[in-house]
Amino acid sequence: MLILALHTAPACEVASQGSGEWWDKEWRTGFHKQAQEGPRWLGYQGFRGDEVADTRYHGGVDKAVCVYASEHLDYWRALPGLGEMASGAFGENLSTQGLTEEEACIGDIYQIGEALVQVSQPRQPCWKLARRWRVKDLAAQVERNGKTGFYFRVLQHGHVSAGDGIELRERVWPQWSIARSNAIMHHGEGGAEAARELSECPLLSGSWKDGLWMMSQSARRKDTSTRTNQPS
Repeated sequence: MLILALHTAPACEVASQGSGEWWDKEWRTGFHKQAQEGPRWLGYQGFRGDEVADTRYHGGVDKAVCVYASEHLDYWRALPGLGEMASGAFGENLSTQGLTEEEACIGDIYQIGEALVQVSQPRQPCWKLARRWRVKDLAAQVERNGKTGFYFRVLQHGHVSAGDGIELRERVWPQWSIARSNAIMHHGEGGAEAARELSECPLLSGSWKDGLWMMSQSARRKDTSTRTNQPS
């Protein structure tokens, strides 16, 4: 497993191009990240010099580092309007080789350069991804196919470089891969019980715990209502 590229950038203003489309209005974003050469300092809030524009929903200790698998790029490039996708296309900090949603599990601890990082949650794509690539339903496509990427929290800070290996140090929850977590959250796989069990994984981020717990309660109420209203 390998870091193919490391991307950071400050948040910036993107000017309107005057097309009149919703994605073409002026906006502020940290999405347009640039590949960095040489070691970059990774702290507990993320890479030095990297910024997010919307701190309510992005960034923080559970979303310190955004990771995306380079293996997905050929799939996206084959779709209309996405032929120019390259490393960094999803606004990720780390473009990786050999670490997809099927391999990474919640709570996994990896050594990358001098730093220790831990998988905290899948990435939940928002409208900014669609806006960046001018494909209206792109976030919905990502949720459907599970090529979401994921986040690291930082357990030990240090320098990280493109070209560094990614070494698995500890795996506590092999049953909660990012792929399975996505299937539970976005497709209801396993129903209320699976959502509840995943919400109780202590190494999952707080926002996903809350979302899954609420989903499990809603599914339970719906199931109870359906059984109650069935004719005897």
